[in-house]
Parts: sequence; structure tokens; C-alpha cells
Amino acid sequence: MTLLEVQSLSKRFGGVTAVDACSLSLDLGSITGLIGPNGSGKTTVFNLITGFLAKDAGDVRFKGQSIAGFGPNRIYGLGIGRTFQLARIFPRLTALENMLVPVRRSGFRALVSRGQWNDERSRAMDMLAAMDIASVAGLLGGSLSYGQRKLLELAAVMMAQPQLVLLDEPAGGVNPALIERIGEHIRELNRQGVTFLLVEHNMPFVMGLCQKIVVLHRGAVLAEGTPADVRGNAAVLDAYLGS
Repeated sequence: MTLLEVQSLSKRFGGVTAVDACSLSLDLGSITGLIGPNGSGKTTVFNLITGFLAKDAGDVRFKGQSIAGFGPNRIYGLGIGRTFQLARIFPRLTALENMLVPVRRSGFRALVSRGQWNDERSRAMDMLAAMDIASVAGLLGGSLSYGQRKLLELAAVMMAQPQLVLLDEPAGGVNPALIERIGEHIRELNRQGVTFLLVEHNMPFVMGLCQKIVVLHRGAVLAEGTPADVRGNAAVLDAYLGS
């Protein structure tokens, strides 16, 4: 089953075409990598899918419904979460409080009773434990290491129980040991039914994690296929991966 379809999506900034008739699809339950050189349009595609930018042409369909033109909050409510290249957390809130912000945004009226609120706190602590960062629950977000912030951001996104998560450089700036842990957390969430689309420059991480890879070059899809297909594609080697 196709969960997300990007159809001939285009975006221009003045005279620069950032995304040029880009088309891709994500199967339910898959992990797909979106790679390409700096400036190839990867983050712009993310911003178009999640409503942070308005398209110039094309369409985005989630579970068969067009979501092009929807704002970020509406798209978030449909079940699409995302992280950012620089982890976005609230530095003056504790890690646990950061976990509860998405719940308040998506359904605060449902949390009016103390019992329901306690249930959410318990679920937040369980998610922090699943990400191996329960020990920092009471620490301010601003005091966490960069890798811990990355894990906290992903954990907070999962509080809204999204069906699809877009990850923008989840391994960027993270030490090798923690990169391996992040990969395992993504695999575990995927086993639980979460579909992932990720932008990443760490090629060993992408090749070992993703079932399918889409390569962007100058805003257009240059190639797509399995990691083995992409690794052996001459056009991809010339444009991005090197010999």
C-alpha cells in the first residue's frame, strides 16, 4: 500500500528552481532515504510535504488524500511528524516537559482530567526509556548533549503517534556510537509500524538502514532503487557518491 505520493512537485525561489517536477512514493511500513548533494532540494521537499512551504506545482497525497496547501499543524494532525536538521527542542523546559508539548498541541482538551494527564506523563516516560534517555527526564533541554537532543526530538515527535515520520539528518553531528543507537531506534519504531523518510549525508548509515533510496540532483529525481542499485548507478556516482 502506498502511504505517501509526491507528484511532479516544483518550487522556485526567484529565478532558482529548488525542486523540479519531483516525484516519489513511500510504501506503508518502509524506510526510504532521500539523498543528494548540498543544494539538491532535499530539505525543500521536506518543507513542501509538511506544509512549511507552499508548492508552485504538483501535488502531495497522504493515504490517497491531497494535502498540498495544508498548513503544518493540520498535516501534523493527520499523522505526519518530522524532525529538523538542527534539533528543535525547548531549552528551558525539562526533557519530560518537552515530551508533553506535542500532546498539548494535538489534544489538550482530552487531557482535562488528572488521570488522563498522568497517563500521558507515564507514556512520555516510557518513550524516553525506549530511547535510552529516561535518566535525563528532569534535566533542562538546553543542558543535554547534541545526541540526546536528537533522541529527545524524535521521542517527542512519537508522542503524537504519527504514521509517517520525516527525519532531517538524524545522524548529523552525532558521535558514531550514538548513530548506531539512533539507527536501532528507527528500526524498532519501523517494526512497530512507523514509516520513515529520511535525509542524510552519512552514506553507511543510509545504506544500512533504508530499503529504498531516492537520489535528488538539482531538484529532480536522478535515480531511485535499493541501496545496491544506487551504489552501482554511474549517474549517482558522478553526481554525488564519488568513485
